[in-house]
Amino acid sequence: MKHLCRLLNIEYPIIQGGMGNISNAAITSAVSNAGGLGTIGSGVMTPEEVEKLIVETKSKTTKPFAINIPINVNPHSTALVDLAIKQQVPVVSLSAGNPAPFIEKLHEAGIKVIVVVAAVKHAQKAEAAGADVLVAEGVEAAGINSNLELTTMTLIPQITKAVSIPVVAAGGVGDGRGLAAALLLGASGVQMGTRFIATQEMPVHSYYKERLLNASDQETIVLGRSVNQVRRVLKDTYAKTILEQEKAGITLEEYNEKTSEPYHIKGAIEGNGEDGYMNSGQIAGLIQHLPTVEELIQEMMKEMRERLAEVYTEYQ
Repeated sequence: MKHLCRLLNIEYPIIQGGMGNISNAAITSAVSNAGGLGTIGSGVMTPEEVEKLIVETKSKTTKPFAINIPINVNPHSTALVDLAIKQQVPVVSLSAGNPAPFIEKLHEAGIKVIVVVAAVKHAQKAEAAGADVLVAEGVEAAGINSNLELTTMTLIPQITKAVSIPVVAAGGVGDGRGLAAALLLGASGVQMGTRFIATQEMPVHSYYKERLLNASDQETIVLGRSVNQVRRVLKDTYAKTILEQEKAGITLEEYNEKTSEPYHIKGAIEGNGEDGYMNSGQIAGLIQHLPTVEELIQEMMKEMRERLAEVYTEYQ
């Protein structure tokens, strides 16, 4: 845990996931200012759009932050790596593709590299390519996921045994108990997306936050299994319609069009569950209040320390 914090120059072992369209300067700076690592989600944005977010984030925090680049999702991934170097972004998170061609270039610019992985073999390849930190993401996580669908509980101990660099747990973490569990499994910290959506600083529609606050333990569904493009979302009208279309034989092209960014914006930003979708992890059922980012991080650290102390006391 301390090694991760020293490596990324952060106070607490909590990273905000890079959520395309909604991880803007407000939430990124709030997480970094609270002692975690905030992350700008580039999604499918152009370098010009991302640069504006970087400049704005710099105006709101002097703390380290990251930019997430989904390599095979954003057609401008190479240009975004160049942009990160130009703007001297302290940390770059690479996901959804092969990170190897970019790591050395980022290291030469003094940038730390996080690579998101979903299996032991991916983790070993990323370590061999020079990654500084791995985020091991289980299928409990929101949004686009690996079609391998390994769970966080099984993934973390296997990956931490297979590599020597810090591993961060993602998927299924939404409070201090989850942080404590991740640490006991061998992780050095956690990455969260869904839990940060339900904070006061997050710039999404109030309906999205209300859905999370009122969510049950069965509030999410997985789309895209039929076309090998797994995505976890809230169980709203539009999402259920896509699921029915899958049963009828949707094509990959049709699925990609129906889950493209405009429909995400309709759901997350406009609060329209009839014509758009909202990503959500399975921890939605845990969310019962809407704190500030700083309150959330402090609550998590306090609960983590208490749980670890209780376990130690009971079983020493």
